[in-house]
Amino acid sequence: MSQALDIPEVIEEVEAVFQEYEKALVNNDVAVLDRLFWEDARVVRYGAGENLYGYDQIQAFRAGRPGGNLARTLHNTRITTHGHDLATVWTEFRRPGNPRIGRQSQVWARRPEGWRVVAAHVSFMDEG
Repeated sequence: MSQALDIPEVIEEVEAVFQEYEKALVNNDVAVLDRLFWEDARVVRYGAGENLYGYDQIQAFRAGRPGGNLARTLHNTRITTHGHDLATVWTEFRRPGNPRIGRQSQVWARRPEGWRVVAAHVSFMDEG
């Protein structure tokens, strides 16, 4: 059974929630970041220096993380929708003064409460 890819209205929905997430991230709006992650023990977030399993670990990480110096510029953002209820978002980012390239991937799922990140990965690589 195949599902339609890149349904325009679903891409618009995911783009909007991804931009809401990005704004919350650079402003360290922990309440919004918490709300946009799936509140479940099965959610996973691999960060640049941590592996977090379950909503409680992700929430604790966000609460304890310093809130400064979070500005960044996104590049090469790609959104792919798989049917009406699942999407992947891939982006590269740069932080001022940091020569490394950041990479972020997220899997978003439409849940009864709205779009939520159900898996995420953040990493860095040297330029070149």
